[in-house]
Amino acid sequence: MLNVVLIGRGAIATEVLRHIGPGAGAAVTGVLVRLGREADARAALPVTLEVASALGELATAPDLIAECAGHGAVAEFGEDALRRGIDFLVISIGALADAPLRARLEAAAAAGGGKLILPAGAVAGADALAAARIGGLDRVVYTSRKPPAAWRGTPAEAAHDLDALARPTVLFEGAADEAARLYPQNANVAATIALAGAGFDRTEVKLVADPGAGGNIHDVRVEGMFGAFDIVVRGRPLPDNPKTSTLAAHSVVAEILRRAAPVEI
Repeated sequence: MLNVVLIGRGAIATEVLRHIGPGAGAAVTGVLVRLGREADARAALPVTLEVASALGELATAPDLIAECAGHGAVAEFGEDALRRGIDFLVISIGALADAPLRARLEAAAAAGGGKLILPAGAVAGADALAAARIGGLDRVVYTSRKPPAAWRGTPAEAAHDLDALARPTVLFEGAADEAARLYPQNANVAATIALAGAGFDRTEVKLVADPGAGGNIHDVRVEGMFGAFDIVVRGRPLPDNPKTSTLAAHSVVAEILRRAAPVEI
């Protein structure tokens, strides 16, 4: 039985708990939250789940910690987990646009033996992109289209009246590292594509607020020695969080189930 602890209790964590149940080969045994939020978490979560604010407080060390709480949680818990030899799954992959943080996590993984795990998140084809880079990549372009409401709480809100947009509006064009820094809750896919493929500085990103999108649309164009491919994902956001794709939450579930299963694919 794979012992799993989640970080956070928001929309993604709730979706994971909904799908990891008896017979899955894995069990969520605890939840990590920020210091001072333990009482609220205990009141909201099933009594069977242990709640703590630090790894050292858990009764049993987990096999896997799944971050479901945002960029800050990656920095707060990642190094400690990896140095303890615990595998650490990151869904807020945009946090790794911070090169010093990424280097510290990699060093902690090398020192402690834990593995830093990056699921595909809201996009498809990360495996094909990783294979394509072996022969060399000429160009990787990622375009994200989301309804205007999905961009609230981002720099776009200061530059545009999101409620009044009547046509697709480009919010950002540039490299993946800058996109992930400015739009951390919306550009995790850009970071995933960059890490799987050409790197942060060579991955072109365009972020678009589109009133007609009807959901989160991720468009990836890849060209290289292997040839070329295009992938379009028309995802639906989680009902509890319009900034998060349902597929991103389910990729956490799929990764947990894959690691717990006797066959990995």
